[in-house]
Amino acid sequence: MKPVAGSTPIETPDLSGAYPRLSQAQIELLGRAGTSRATSAGEVLIQEGTVEADFFVILQGTVLVVEGLHAAAGGRQTAELGPNARTLEVHGPGRFLGELGVVEGQPAFVSAVSAEAGEVLQISGEDLRRAVLTDAAVGETILRAYLQRRILLISAGAGMRIVGSRFSRDTLRLLEFAAANRLPHLLVDLEDDEQAQGILDRAGILADELPAVVLSASQVLKNPSNADLALAMGLRTVKEHSASYDLMVIGAGPAGLAAAVYAASDGLSVVLKEGFAIGGQAGTSSRIENFLGFPAGISGGELTERAIIQARKFSVQTNVACWARTIELKDGEFHAEFNESGPASSRAALLATGVRYRRLPVPGLEKFEGISVFYAATVHEARLCGLQPVTVVGGGNSAGQAALFLVGTGAQVRLVVRGADLRADMSRYLADRIEEQPGIEVLLGANIVAVDGSGALERIVVDLGATGEQRIFDSRYLFIFIGAAPHTGWLQGTVALDDHGFVLTGADLEDLPPEFSHLGRRRLPLETSVPGMFAAGDVRHGSVKRVTAAAGEGSTAVAMIHEHLRLLRDGPAHSGARNGESPAGGSPRL
Repeated sequence: MKPVAGSTPIETPDLSGAYPRLSQAQIELLGRAGTSRATSAGEVLIQEGTVEADFFVILQGTVLVVEGLHAAAGGRQTAELGPNARTLEVHGPGRFLGELGVVEGQPAFVSAVSAEAGEVLQISGEDLRRAVLTDAAVGETILRAYLQRRILLISAGAGMRIVGSRFSRDTLRLLEFAAANRLPHLLVDLEDDEQAQGILDRAGILADELPAVVLSASQVLKNPSNADLALAMGLRTVKEHSASYDLMVIGAGPAGLAAAVYAASDGLSVVLKEGFAIGGQAGTSSRIENFLGFPAGISGGELTERAIIQARKFSVQTNVACWARTIELKDGEFHAEFNESGPASSRAALLATGVRYRRLPVPGLEKFEGISVFYAATVHEARLCGLQPVTVVGGGNSAGQAALFLVGTGAQVRLVVRGADLRADMSRYLADRIEEQPGIEVLLGANIVAVDGSGALERIVVDLGATGEQRIFDSRYLFIFIGAAPHTGWLQGTVALDDHGFVLTGADLEDLPPEFSHLGRRRLPLETSVPGMFAAGDVRHGSVKRVTAAAGEGSTAVAMIHEHLRLLRDGPAHSGARNGESPAGGSPRL
């Protein structure tokens, strides 16, 4: 092992806005919440795996951001680089350390160590979060940089190690969960990675304990459930719910996030429960170009992360990796049961469980899922694809965005569309850009009818429809976006659904039954067949399947929830609003 300290390395250039240099005014502002102190060569400032790491501004000297750091025990730690360590970044005076996990309460994915004696401004994570959330002068600079750093970490294959076989269903489950939740990670594949056995030996992991997630040299999760990993990654703020909430939101896509943030900002106590990944399908979108206020577009990941930080600001209790099993209205409150989580209760509920992409009905496709076949196109998948040929299936906006994103990373892209017109289900601006992009080959009126490969996908067979011709194309990866079905199987017999499983609301239902006459109102527009339970976003019958529409419905539902809660509390004679109108000034916490 070689020590970290030595000749001063060259500072990493700021090519993407990830490493800005703070102005003197910004440093002075942050200085009100922190303490300046000297650092020694080799001193560990941030140790990977540490929860609630402090925030540092470099005042003098140089700091390395590294993976594989071995810290010595005692006092302020000093460090040595392990055999597989690598330096990811080098920073000098005026720059700051950390990445998105600092403001989201996640463990540190990498370490930071002084390359030489210097000086830093040290601020607690809690004080840093307060500054980011309340002071625009410095908060937006830090947040923009942190969002970009998360992308760079993912692209570099940094972060936690998932050790296992790529053919193991549990390994694929963990990889999918980490990717969907935008967690920096890398697969250490037992099948062909020379580092795998060394990691197993050092961590004391046995074969029957795989797959394993290595968070740091001293933190290893052995075949964890998604809930276990979510807890370790700070994606769950509470284990058990000891009290009832004003509002329970089930589903954390754009509709659920918007409802949770608006309700909590109005003073309601809110719990947000998500079965798989915050952001839903929108969170996997590479670029959303029709969201109001973002003329250059915004990635679904960035939109989601900003919403998560807002939810944290307003004390939303968030739980990820807990699938809803049942919900019922009993004694005036909603009681819900979840897998991998304790029950929760509330006085109002919002269903925002969204939809799930349909599987392509091709024999043998399932054996490639998670290896070569994906239902999202994010930085994680793009890193796998490299410059190899890929196929995107679908004719909607999700397919169009994926094709443009992947070709932008250098992949050779073929877009297979069942319909004869690219603009039938895709926004015109996307269709125009695809047709102008020479790196995308579009096959209209086409269907994939067979797949083939040894271990991983190698070829696809496409039926060209109009001509009846079938052609074989090389394709190392396949991305499928062919429509979606609502995630409402668990609601059968609980609320009224349409013939396709979407939740019926408002005018699609009869008025409130006689037993709810005490509320003194008609059924509200986003209210389900169960009074006090609302639905918003893609899961709702008749909704516009767009991110902006889902967020709008989530925020609109909050006004109706306020009305319902007021009537429960005061009765119709004391209500200051009619049929969902919300009085000025919001509502106090109930």
